[in-house]
Amino acid sequence: MNLLDYFTDPILRAPTIGSMLMCLSSSLVGVLVFVRKRSLLGEALSHASYPGIVLSVAIMANFFSFSENLISTSILIGAFLSAIGGLVAIDLLERKLKIKDDAALCFILSVFFGIGILVASRIQITNPLWYKQIQVFLFGQAATMTDVHIIIYVLLSVVVTAAIVGFYRIIEILNFDREFATTIGIPIKKVEFILFFLLVLAIVIGIRSVGVVLMSAMLIAPAVAARQFTDRLKSFFFLSAFFGMLSGFFGNFLSLEIPQVFSKYQIPFSLPTGPMIVLSASFFCIGSLIFAPKRGLFSRYLRASGFRNKCLRENVLKAFWKKKVQKLSHEEIANVDHLSFFSLQFLLFRMKIIGFVKIIEKKWVVLTPKGEKEAERIIRAHRLWEAYLVYLRQGKETVHASAEQMEHFITPEIARELSTLLGDPKLDPHHQPIPREK
Repeated sequence: MNLLDYFTDPILRAPTIGSMLMCLSSSLVGVLVFVRKRSLLGEALSHASYPGIVLSVAIMANFFSFSENLISTSILIGAFLSAIGGLVAIDLLERKLKIKDDAALCFILSVFFGIGILVASRIQITNPLWYKQIQVFLFGQAATMTDVHIIIYVLLSVVVTAAIVGFYRIIEILNFDREFATTIGIPIKKVEFILFFLLVLAIVIGIRSVGVVLMSAMLIAPAVAARQFTDRLKSFFFLSAFFGMLSGFFGNFLSLEIPQVFSKYQIPFSLPTGPMIVLSASFFCIGSLIFAPKRGLFSRYLRASGFRNKCLRENVLKAFWKKKVQKLSHEEIANVDHLSFFSLQFLLFRMKIIGFVKIIEKKWVVLTPKGEKEAERIIRAHRLWEAYLVYLRQGKETVHASAEQMEHFITPEIARELSTLLGDPKLDPHHQPIPREK
């Protein structure tokens, strides 16, 4: 199916656009929660909305005839009021009873959700038709959304985006320098009320797509993914919204396309849209945690591996300098850091590529002028650092271990500053000559 069909087809249009807008608003609000380090708050409030859903259905079942539009409206109102009640209860537990935030969140989550389950079990027996509406909001049912839901999500996205844009500077100050915000007279309570209102609104509207159980994931997963790529709050919002909208689209796309692949082989298979949206967001989150350029696990591994190889190269160059030779055997180099055969070959290959050594007769390693200059730089950094520590009143018998580590970090600029500070010393504390800078 053409990608454009997901935005134009009368059946697919509402779930796709509605889910993307829902994910947009929830991911923006998720940034606020993430920055405040209150990630569990979204989980608590989404579960706290469940009693409102159930009780509103129970009231409608007893006083009105079945009407899907009327039920949807009453459910949203009930969920909103219930989530507000949960938020107030959390605040009271933390402020009045001095209960820690994690304990208060978990307590309200379990109590409110337990009440919802209790009432729902009764409705399942007395009003099974109405009970189906409850299940829609418990697990989500994005695939049944209509164009009316698009209008709702457009309004939600506009409200959330306008609030964040309008209060951006205040949000920035409030989250990163609360004392300064108090000093300049920012009404902290009012701003926090607006932010919590947006959180509750995003949760209540979003549970129609992904459900009470999974809603918290749509708050946090895009924010976690975005955080791996930026240190700036503004780009944090943009990236979180981008990952959120991608999750909304791919959740709908995969929930339809994957079963079609299985159907070609006569294998019955179905994927609910809501969980697929959450799985898509989780995929982006995990991918970012692994492959992000600065914070990604793979990137950090490459940097750590590169630094270890750098230390090995420099230790080998030091061995040339200390032995006062231009040629060492493979065995002598391997003994410098107890290298295995493959590690040795990789190290020599890298040093040859850089131009530090030459390999002669596949046995001897010869130091090049470039390698000799680098060896002098390392020895100079090592001995200057020893002299600096003695200058700071440390005993000369204790400075060697520190210099063994710091020599790999000291740049020529730092070495120059150390030399100037120490009066351009000729000898280190152990009366060994300090190589001159070339």
